[in-house]
Amino acid sequence: MNARRNIFEPLLRLIFPRVCEICGEREAGPADSFICEHCRTHPRAIKPVRPPICKICGLWYEGAITTEFKCRNCFDLELAFTSARAAVEYAGLVKEVIHRFKYGRNEWFEPFLAELLIEAAAPELKLEPIDVIVPIPLHPRKRRGRGFNQAERLAARLSSALNVPFDANLIQRVRDTDSQAGLDRDDRIENVKNAFSYAGKQKLQGQRLLLIDDVLTTGVTASSCAKELLKNGASEVRVWTVARGGLS
Repeated sequence: MNARRNIFEPLLRLIFPRVCEICGEREAGPADSFICEHCRTHPRAIKPVRPPICKICGLWYEGAITTEFKCRNCFDLELAFTSARAAVEYAGLVKEVIHRFKYGRNEWFEPFLAELLIEAAAPELKLEPIDVIVPIPLHPRKRRGRGFNQAERLAARLSSALNVPFDANLIQRVRDTDSQAGLDRDDRIENVKNAFSYAGKQKLQGQRLLLIDDVLTTGVTASSCAKELLKNGASEVRVWTVARGGLS
């Protein structure tokens, strides 16, 4: 098998050049999600979300806050999930990769994004287990146009890494909403009102659920999904995303 791979390697390099998709200069292949080591390790490329963070939505803060706190985003929002956490900040390399993955169908970036999520989420989820992993759904029209649901792809990989069941059919998006990007908080809330409904075949029996998405900003989309799951028998809903956007 290795001999055959060596024979075809030059041809494969011609068809699929092993060049970094970010800088276009250094070597990178499928195992690297076509992102070279230099681009991955640049000081501003990937910024992990570190404490201090809001105990509810996970928004990070600079400074030396040593006690639990609730950020300004959460003071007057009734978010239905228990907590939301993210692996990295939505900036730089990560922002570019997520955008190209979702809207440019650059699907070779999927393993890289899943790796960020798994490395950050797995330690916490092993200490505080969940019962079912659920992706934030896309409306069918938007899914057809995009070709896939990025949240579903990431949730499936986390499910495999944790050996926790994955269910993409518990919640559905019943209203084809506008993109949340570019909307202020009030408009985001209005945009997702009544956008989701429970689609499970039977009521949940007190399961602890984990919602997965690529990016979280205000948390109102995840909260709308969490409300439906809690109304239908979930005992707790938490959220993990690859990236966390800052608030303007």
